[in-house]
Amino acid sequence: MTEPTPRFWEIFFDLYEGLPRQGPGNRACAEKALGLCRDLPPVPAVLDLGCGVGGQTLHLGALLPGAIIAAIDSHAPSIERLRATVAERGLSDRVRPMVGDMAKPEMPPESHDLIWSEGALYNLGIEKALRICRGLLRPDGHLAFTDAVWRKVNPPPEVRASFDLDYPTMGRVADVMAAIDRTGFSLEGHFTLPDEAWWDDFYTPMERRIEVLRGKYAGDAEALAVLDQLAQEPEMHRRHSDYYAYEFFVARRTGV
Repeated sequence: MTEPTPRFWEIFFDLYEGLPRQGPGNRACAEKALGLCRDLPPVPAVLDLGCGVGGQTLHLGALLPGAIIAAIDSHAPSIERLRATVAERGLSDRVRPMVGDMAKPEMPPESHDLIWSEGALYNLGIEKALRICRGLLRPDGHLAFTDAVWRKVNPPPEVRASFDLDYPTMGRVADVMAAIDRTGFSLEGHFTLPDEAWWDDFYTPMERRIEVLRGKYAGDAEALAVLDQLAQEPEMHRRHSDYYAYEFFVARRTGV
């Protein structure tokens, strides 16, 4: 498959920046994962890596009312949107969105009690990402993250091609658990995101926005072709979601 063109990314961001979140997840899943983060301090220092427009950042702000949250993403327009939302909700004293590189977050070592990342660590390679997170966590600090995993072998060609393009090293739950063990963490728990976590705040708003953008780009054959391509993702999930999932993992830093 060919690399995406600049025009593809233009339409992609026009679509994704208008969504409540940029991947599967919801408040109920965030709350369940937080329930596995035992013994957090009353005022935890939290780092949300790859925050996008901050759907999960806002959930963390509500579920951890004492937390100070730094939210990092490399895409400046997403951070600007999150800053505006944070200000609108009166959270600017506790939630600090910033443009940054997940691979080199400008944070002191061992400075956080909880690192959170929904659907973003794979961009670095899961094992590299885990090692970066471990260095930023205080001893016994928690890491909570979601990762795409295979549920069955031999997925249909369209499913395999889609994930091979975006996540060629994607494995199964056991593979992620092994990486957690190798990188100085102990697994506190994990669970599979339910189907509503794909649809309520992600694919349903996506399909609505695609229809809006079809009107915006009417007569622009290249843009409409990109929208057709992007519309294949939720449709693929309707047909083949039994082959893959998002798994929420919660781990604790071990050792010194």
